[in-house]
Amino acid sequence: MLKRDWLWTCLILASACHITYAQEAAPSYPNPSRFEKDILAFEEQDKESSPPENAILCYGSSSIRFWHKHLAEDLSPLTVIPRGFGGSNMNDALFFADRVVIPAKPRAILLYEGDNDIGQKIPPEKILETFQSFVDKIHSKLPDTRIYVIAVKPSILRWRMWPTIQETNQLLSEVCAKNPQLTFIDIASPMLTNEGLPRKELFCNDRLHMNRQGYEIWRDTIRPVLITSEGKFETQK
Repeated sequence: MLKRDWLWTCLILASACHITYAQEAAPSYPNPSRFEKDILAFEEQDKESSPPENAILCYGSSSIRFWHKHLAEDLSPLTVIPRGFGGSNMNDALFFADRVVIPAKPRAILLYEGDNDIGQKIPPEKILETFQSFVDKIHSKLPDTRIYVIAVKPSILRWRMWPTIQETNQLLSEVCAKNPQLTFIDIASPMLTNEGLPRKELFCNDRLHMNRQGYEIWRDTIRPVLITSEGKFETQK
């Protein structure tokens, strides 16, 4: 009798430990406050010189941040506001939207997030849920603002995560297809070889961030979409 009770006790404890471990191991987003200095810098910049009205705000992680230098030229003649902060994820974009996006009152947003989310092991469903919260927040204050979602790029460093990236892109693409104010832009496909592997010549030495050749792919893929949809609004400013 005592032996059986002891076995049951062990099983219960093992089950409890498994549940606790699963809860502890479940991925969660890091605290957005780590970007406070970056956001304060944007706010100070806007105080010194107000961002252009009725522009396209380019928002997201380091893939946007490292594009700042060439954004205006690459997306010309569209008026853009560069607002990338490296290392950010979809939750950071959501968290700081009230301070970075909404005050600028952009007519459109070009968004790149999801890359770091996947690197942080956030599941695709959670990324999608957070994106939908971002859309809801934007449209609660700026109901006419259009949002262009850049696909999560393939990279050499995160190639083992490619199935998760594909799933994330599929979910984002599907939700965008259901909303006329959302547009999904597939930059992932032209960044792959004919064999379906990431094109090595598009990346910096860290194998994650893009060099100029990579950004030329983005330019040639994104600009026609924006020109077609946003060009007519540029003349109405």
